[in-house]
Amino acid sequence: MASINEIIKREVNPFDLVNIRVGNFWTENQDTNSLVDSIHQEVITEIEGFLDLVRMDNRSRTLLLIGDSGSGKSYLLGRLKRNFNPKAFFTYIGPWADNEHIWRHILRSTVDSLIKVPEGQTDSQLMLWLKSLSAFTKRSLKQRILDDSIWKILLNNRQNFIKHLKDTYQQESIYNPEIFFGILHDLTNPELYPLACEWLRGDNFSEESMQALKVKFCIDSEDAAKNILANFGKISTETQPIVLCFDQVESTANWESNPQPIFSINTAIHNESLKNFLIVISIVRDPWMRACNKIFQCDKARIEKKITLRSINLDQAESIWAYRLQPLHKQANSKPDTPIYPLTRQLLEETFPRGKTYPRNTIILGREKYQLYKIDIHNRGRINITLEKGKVQGDKTASANNKNVTLKIEKTNIPVISLPSEESITQAEFQLIWQKELVKTQKKIQKISLLSAPDLIGMLQSALSALQINSIKQKLIAGKYNNYSFSYQSSNREKVGIVWTEDSNMNSFFHVMNASQKVITNKICHKLFLIRLSSVGNGKLKGYQLYQQIFRGTHNTHIKPHLSSVHQLATYQNLVNSSLAQELVISGKTINVEELQSLSRESKILQNCVLLQELGVMEKPASVNNGNGRKIKDLREVKNFLSNLVITQHFMGIPTLVNQAISEFDYATEEDVKLLIKLLCQERKVKIINPKGKLQDQLICVVT
Repeated sequence: MASINEIIKREVNPFDLVNIRVGNFWTENQDTNSLVDSIHQEVITEIEGFLDLVRMDNRSRTLLLIGDSGSGKSYLLGRLKRNFNPKAFFTYIGPWADNEHIWRHILRSTVDSLIKVPEGQTDSQLMLWLKSLSAFTKRSLKQRILDDSIWKILLNNRQNFIKHLKDTYQQESIYNPEIFFGILHDLTNPELYPLACEWLRGDNFSEESMQALKVKFCIDSEDAAKNILANFGKISTETQPIVLCFDQVESTANWESNPQPIFSINTAIHNESLKNFLIVISIVRDPWMRACNKIFQCDKARIEKKITLRSINLDQAESIWAYRLQPLHKQANSKPDTPIYPLTRQLLEETFPRGKTYPRNTIILGREKYQLYKIDIHNRGRINITLEKGKVQGDKTASANNKNVTLKIEKTNIPVISLPSEESITQAEFQLIWQKELVKTQKKIQKISLLSAPDLIGMLQSALSALQINSIKQKLIAGKYNNYSFSYQSSNREKVGIVWTEDSNMNSFFHVMNASQKVITNKICHKLFLIRLSSVGNGKLKGYQLYQQIFRGTHNTHIKPHLSSVHQLATYQNLVNSSLAQELVISGKTINVEELQSLSRESKILQNCVLLQELGVMEKPASVNNGNGRKIKDLREVKNFLSNLVITQHFMGIPTLVNQAISEFDYATEEDVKLLIKLLCQERKVKIINPKGKLQDQLICVVT
């Protein structure tokens, strides 16, 4: 085992902000090692009290969770889910792109969360909810004796299942009970389960899919989405509440000019008696203070309690440091004197003299001081100091046991570590954040249709804004599907139209094409792009015939998007939302949207987005081949990752660098990574500090 200082020199900074970003608690595993139970415990206890009230009387209640940037609001939502998931169903609702689709966004997010499997369970929240309905749990003694299981018996007959639920909940005024209960029955069929979930999400799917589910319509209006959401609450009043966690609401559409919509939604939940919901709305203090006067008083009155996240004390801050440093301490051959070594309590007291701080500030301070210590122990290692007996030599002589000794100072061959510029560190850290966020997005979004058309349009608009595309205007086409479109001004000052629809329902496609035809006829734009991976139908369909007129033999273009392009657009949108919510921190600084856009252009993170290339707003990069025209494994992203990680860490162990790259890129082998490190050395971007040492002891640093 190595000493703690040797471990510090070779390992990644445990306070690295790349590792502590939070978001959707169903898609991002929070690090329980950085959890300090006492932090915000009084808030968790208070929220639990409101949850218990909902469980008792089924009356929906709303809490407004307010806190400064970095106070831990999003992280707290994750703790609530982790602590109380056994007695409530939790849904995470992130920002929405269009205020005209809020109910549909809420329903989609709710179902997306309900299909997640809670920790320690084998069934999804949705199936746990269905099986716990009183229709299946409340049986007489006679039924329990005569029936093997009412659940199994009802599953064998769809109509009996529907009738049983209609009889049980006839007092609840269920919206479209025949269809809704039929969909619930389809959830129990493994072959129909995916389609049933898609219907509940509000996907506008094909006629064939509707026939399979025996439904005649999809959820394609705000009113229908609200009523389906109400159904969930009405028939679960004897089981568990549903907690709707709204996060990053200050990132939603047109928040600064119009924060009213989310509070109007909340009032509707109460006024229309949607039962069994606990609504938690999380917001940063400053945006709330700016928005407060713009919200109707009657809507503010529908908030039961405003809960403010307070700062933490230095004991709690010290505990955060201890949790972060614990994995390094466990590797050391001897236990350090304090659980926060190499940091000290004095650092906290000097930096926060009032004895209060926030979790994010604590981590930023730990990151900075840890990095300074790491550099300091390296520089101290460049000098050997020994004591020798000898003649007195001025102020370099000390007395030991009444014998004269001399301090002998020798410089070693260890090179000085020159720190990269602040700008290059920021750029490197941003690219590392981008890479990690992209991986998360790839795991979350398995197909394009998981996203609504307004969300897809909003993502593309954000990317074009980052690329400084001019005159972006929403809603190019008219009618019901206007938020499936927008326009912008091209580099040659021509107006370009974009329509993006993945609805597999051909009736919906016809209406989009009909509205697009009117745009062409009225010469509203010079060129129209249709972005669509789904089928465009066949010659018998009117939508297909309009499609042919618009996009066959004309200068208008149909683009079939790659899933990889959607991953990149969604990743950038996530960063935009985090920036608007004041949660995007790079190099210890909170980044606003303008700074994010600048970083994105400088790093060219969107240059590989094929969709942007096909739109002509991004140049196509040269393909990678072996000289014979055959495409070979592209390791450029891995190489950039290696360089960026060394820049942010200043120096680190080569084995650590190799392991980090392999864990980040599953297609890269150890041999690939070692070859890339060699190439970086040849390009004089990095260098090995002690090349003659054993591989496990070798350190690598950046060349400035």
